[in-house]
Amino acid sequence: MMKMKSMIVGAVSLAVASSFAAEPIKIDADIKAYESVSGVSGNLNSIGSDTLNNLMTLWSESFQQKYPNVKIQIEGKGSSTAPPSLIEGTAQLGPMSRAMKDKEIDAFEKKFGYKPTAVKVSIDALAVFAHKDNPIKGLTLKEVDGIFSSTFKRGGSHISTWGEVGLDGEWGARSISLYGRNSASGTYGFFKKKALKKGDFKTTVKEQPGSSAVVQGIAEDLYALGYSGIGYSTSGVRALPIGKKAGKFYESNLENCVNGKYPLARYLYVYVNKKPGEELDQLTKEFLTFVLSKEGQEIVVKDGYYPLPAAVSAEGIDFLRSK
Repeated sequence: MMKMKSMIVGAVSLAVASSFAAEPIKIDADIKAYESVSGVSGNLNSIGSDTLNNLMTLWSESFQQKYPNVKIQIEGKGSSTAPPSLIEGTAQLGPMSRAMKDKEIDAFEKKFGYKPTAVKVSIDALAVFAHKDNPIKGLTLKEVDGIFSSTFKRGGSHISTWGEVGLDGEWGARSISLYGRNSASGTYGFFKKKALKKGDFKTTVKEQPGSSAVVQGIAEDLYALGYSGIGYSTSGVRALPIGKKAGKFYESNLENCVNGKYPLARYLYVYVNKKPGEELDQLTKEFLTFVLSKEGQEIVVKDGYYPLPAAVSAEGIDFLRSK
């Protein structure tokens, strides 16, 4: 996957991107409002990412208020469940917190003769969370790798205590308690690829079935460290600033995701089966158009994630409505 800086800055100028940095987060003024259309009804199935579970639910609830004759079912057990569901036709929507792997794309193309379509629906900072009372200022990627990995592909070494990352006193002797996702998760795959440079996780990482379970575990464990999408942040945890070099840590805010300083930023996707030369079915098309609209992106902010630049939103809508 391309670096977040090149992906986003390539789609929108820094001048526009910097407008997102203000607090509270505001939607890009150039994102269009959603306009309801007639004749929308039927059933939609969504199978895929746990990270996107809350967002898919909120989008679905708002969409069904506009279209009472629509029913949407959502299952979020992990990004790896999305590709086979699209291939088998058991879902029209495949939410994923990572890009599809080559082998997943190949399996889809073998079945249909063309590639699946990825629609960017939000920006996420994959956060490294500590307990809210943890005094650590930040971590480098090498330290993150030393903590979570058994292979140390960033050139570091085994880290098991908080003292090894700069804490002293009572904290210094305490072991770091690790929380993470299971291998079906796109968040697991993204963290493995970007933070661990495709290295292996330590066997001591307590794998959780969902993002909320990771954050809850950290909130209840004073000496814990784990990773999850920024949208799952609670008052019991703190997203640590992360950097590539010691002493240069960057908060996981939208500005740093857009300008490339926060190293674990990513797009969140919804994949669909769109045959080239043909329009997407109306129900799927309208749902995703709503997601990319002003109202849909306001829901993104409400759920704790970051909204798309207008150029990315417009690109997605244009593609959905093309043949």
